[in-house]
Amino acid sequence: MPFHVYKYPKNHSMLMKILVIGGSGMIGSKVVDHFLKTNNEVEFTYFTHDVPFRTGYHLDITQKDDTVKLITKINPDIVIHSSALVNVDLCETNNSLADSINVNGTANIIEGCKVVKDKLIYISTSFVFDGSKQKYVEDDIPSPSTYYGLTKYGGEELVRNSDLTYLILRTDQPYCWVEKWQRTNSVLRVLQTLRSGKVLKEITDWYNAPTYVPDLVHAIEKLLEDNAEGIFHLVGSEFINRYNWALKVANTFGLDKNLIKPITSDALSLPAKRVSVNLCNKKLFQKTGLRMYNIQDGLNDMKRIENVA
Repeated sequence: MPFHVYKYPKNHSMLMKILVIGGSGMIGSKVVDHFLKTNNEVEFTYFTHDVPFRTGYHLDITQKDDTVKLITKINPDIVIHSSALVNVDLCETNNSLADSINVNGTANIIEGCKVVKDKLIYISTSFVFDGSKQKYVEDDIPSPSTYYGLTKYGGEELVRNSDLTYLILRTDQPYCWVEKWQRTNSVLRVLQTLRSGKVLKEITDWYNAPTYVPDLVHAIEKLLEDNAEGIFHLVGSEFINRYNWALKVANTFGLDKNLIKPITSDALSLPAKRVSVNLCNKKLFQKTGLRMYNIQDGLNDMKRIENVA
């Protein structure tokens, strides 16, 4: 499958004022980068890490007054909410922290959006499901099996019942190159481990639909162009276990795949359960005509970027 060409027509009339909450994170920063390049007006917030080459607003979304005040001040057309506590194990062991950020923080953002009556895009996750079905479509009723999933589903429900125009975008295992202050991801962990000559243990019984972040951002753009509303699954087009995913990374980057050792999840002692959730992304194609990358597409593009750099 050929790569998408991420070019925005110069005469495109749909210019927006966009506020990205969590704009220094992996997904949020790629959203900011892309929409700035398309001549939209983009503002962003950060909490722990500012962006040294770009000016944003410091914001703690657990503080309602500050959150509402900032959204009102910026008065955007679109708010993209990509800020969350995504450490599934920390959510499992610190429920109150997870609630304060993922649920209460989302409620505060919604209150700000209600004041300026803008559209809200909420980045959600495959963890809202428990993996008991072979494949999930957007209309399936969530059934989280982790506290992280429970809080993200709570955020979804707040958005859905807010009377705002909204998009709820569920994704799974996002990956791409990151800035030094951003969280790592599965592909980068494989690259770092194998390039240092260390053995990598990967799970054979945990499956994901890995999602290349620039592809996800392109899908957001397409949904906005089509004035889409509701829930969409923005995930990669391949359901694969962690072990085979790691092998693909090794093969693509010319690394020693013999260093990758298969294990089962029983060998891990983690607070949160890892569930295999296969999100169906056909609704996105039906709405926009866009087919999400498979794993090889994303890895090839990462390799291309690394070679250019």
